[in-house]
Amino acid sequence: GGVGCVVWDAALVLAKFLETGACPLARRHVLELGAGTGAVGIMAATLGANVTVTDLEELQELLMVNIENNKHLVTGSVGAKVLKWGEDVTEFQPPPDYILMADCIYYEESLEPLLKTLKDLTGPDTCVLCCYEQRTMGKNPEIERKYFELLQRDFELERIPLDRHDEEYRSEDIHIVTIHRKRAVGP
Repeated sequence: GGVGCVVWDAALVLAKFLETGACPLARRHVLELGAGTGAVGIMAATLGANVTVTDLEELQELLMVNIENNKHLVTGSVGAKVLKWGEDVTEFQPPPDYILMADCIYYEESLEPLLKTLKDLTGPDTCVLCCYEQRTMGKNPEIERKYFELLQRDFELERIPLDRHDEEYRSEDIHIVTIHRKRAVGP
């Protein structure tokens, strides 16, 4: 068990958002970070993307089972690999077209490694789709604030309005944000 074995609401919201066709995924290179069950990445693969779902070693078996159980729906491709945030990402280069993240902002100790991984993985044309549930209990608001503060050093963010989310799979407290590398400004 643990947090990686649950299909969180933010994963459902992001998967259904992808299904709306808002992002052209066919034949695109897609990487899912902190995939857990792989629901979001598998959805992207059913929409024609070539997807690598990533998470820690202990979740690889679950990812492989879920990929196998859904392979009949996949029109692109999907595979699973170990990726520990903050570590070397050379095997995931060149930069993907899309990086998908659902509910990856909840653990303060993981913020810096996650941000390093995002910086290392993104190219100038990479679009990161980050979906998260805004939580109001305990340290969650502080962790969320710190994440977005640190993120804005290197990235530009834009919140996708609720009316662009799937009509049925949406919630006032679940947000989808697009994240792009800041463009280098010349002299």
